[in-house]
Amino acid sequence: MSKNTKTTSKKVASKAAKALADSKSSKTAKKLAASALSQKVKSKQTGSELESLTRKVLKSKKYNSDTKEFAISVLS
Repeated sequence: MSKNTKTTSKKVASKAAKALADSKSSKTAKKLAASALSQKVKSKQTGSELESLTRKVLKSKKYNSDTKEFAISVLS
């Protein structure tokens, strides 16, 4: 597996922290937000289960723009 050199931006990390603290955030949003925050450190990489979830989120009209932004951050 190649080394991941990308990290989550400060903007996305801030939104992710807010989503985790918000009781109205969906389970999916919180899962992706937590993953995005964990990738603030360069050594963290996305597992295959989470990659599948991000693809599902990005294809769906059900999720809001913040959740999709977390998904994009997790994949990149």
